[in-house]
Amino acid sequence: MLASRPMAESGAAERLRLFVYGTLLAGEREHSLLDGAEFLGRIRTAPAYTLVDLGPFPALVGSGNVSVDGELYLIDRQRRFTIDVKKQWPSLFQRIFVTLADGSQAEAYAMSDEQVRGKRRLKLGSWRERFAPRPRPDAGGPMAEWARTRFQRG
Repeated sequence: MLASRPMAESGAAERLRLFVYGTLLAGEREHSLLDGAEFLGRIRTAPAYTLVDLGPFPALVGSGNVSVDGELYLIDRQRRFTIDVKKQWPSLFQRIFVTLADGSQAEAYAMSDEQVRGKRRLKLGSWRERFAPRPRPDAGGPMAEWARTRFQRG
């Protein structure tokens, strides 16, 4: 469900809402592309997407079951054009509409499933937490207890 038409903020025909989730986030290396944009807040998407680690940057896929963490900005068409060039739209990234956790929609840069095939999925939905330790289920039971105490000196 790829779209290239802008979604204008009501009352501001020349501005649109952009959801960012990776290198455009505050503090990340491409955030300067959003200099002068209006920050609307941190937000997550509805749990309907996939976030993929491509090494130097992530990619959002327009299908899945993950809620992706990000930030929402109000940008003008000139700023979007500048970001389009950096994101190599439409040959590398496409623009799609994503549904946010609050039910509203915003544009986001995304890739297709075919483009990210075989790459690591970020199950936590957060580019910043991609290196966070994964929660482990409680390792209990008699074998786990035996393994913990096996080499203890008594």
